[in-house]
Amino acid sequence: MPGAISQGMMWGIMAIGVFITYKILDIADLSVDGTVSLGAAVFAVMLTKGQNIWLCMLYATLAGMAAGLVTGLFHTLMGIPAILAGIITQFGLYSINLKILGGSNMTISNRTYDLIESSMYMKGGYPFYKWPVFVFGVASLVLIIVLYWFFGTERGASLRATGSNPNMSRAQGINTDVNKVIGLVLSNGIVAFSGALMGQYSGAANVATGRGAIVIGLAAVVIGEAIFGKIFKNFALKLLGVVLGGVIYYIIVTIILWFPIDPNLLKFIQAMVIALFLAFPYWKGKIFGKNIKTSSRKAESENAGN
Repeated sequence: MPGAISQGMMWGIMAIGVFITYKILDIADLSVDGTVSLGAAVFAVMLTKGQNIWLCMLYATLAGMAAGLVTGLFHTLMGIPAILAGIITQFGLYSINLKILGGSNMTISNRTYDLIESSMYMKGGYPFYKWPVFVFGVASLVLIIVLYWFFGTERGASLRATGSNPNMSRAQGINTDVNKVIGLVLSNGIVAFSGALMGQYSGAANVATGRGAIVIGLAAVVIGEAIFGKIFKNFALKLLGVVLGGVIYYIIVTIILWFPIDPNLLKFIQAMVIALFLAFPYWKGKIFGKNIKTSSRKAESENAGN
């Protein structure tokens, strides 16, 4: 279970990047799968060559931001629809990640200055500040604080306005194209940062590290909104809900895997879990919508009788 919570928080950080494009900018950015692998690849290569771990994290984040910039320019400068721009970037990143890694995968050989120890060693006397749960928790908290501050600035407010009503934003003199590029850069930087954490947590980087990341990210966003949407009204709490959504998703998957299930069915099970959570808001709206209509009709009939 500690491993499930750790992975959930790790993917929850990635889901915050998805939240920025999907919920704030109203853009479906499918480059996420490639950007996660990019962050892990840059981090693994630099750390293996003996670079400072903080510098490795920084360059992994910057590489993700560069990928987001490419997607943004494809969309705004070249007029390619956002969903296709993301697919093109993801497609190109596969080859770039192969070149960075020098193959399909790489094991991180320099573990001297690790921030994280694997969850299997959490009882082996390692200091608490290297536990994945602690590291990912601190990273999530710092990220939420920084984003809460940023989206409270004039630029952050204009980004939210761009996603909410682009036509009105343009009428107010906001350059929506620039804001879309900034949002994609910020989102992909966060996604690559989570990819770097994943690379260190697993001790390796692989071109397939981010496969299905966009689906998991969307599931975390939807789960967080479905469960905590009525409680978490503040923007910072909404971001926290996204992280908790990732944790809940991985806890459910872990519980399912406790049962004797064919390992070949793992992806199918994950797909079904994600589908159920994505359908939950729709079902909730149908059920509560019917109840509201029924109660209003009863009230009308009672009033008419009186």
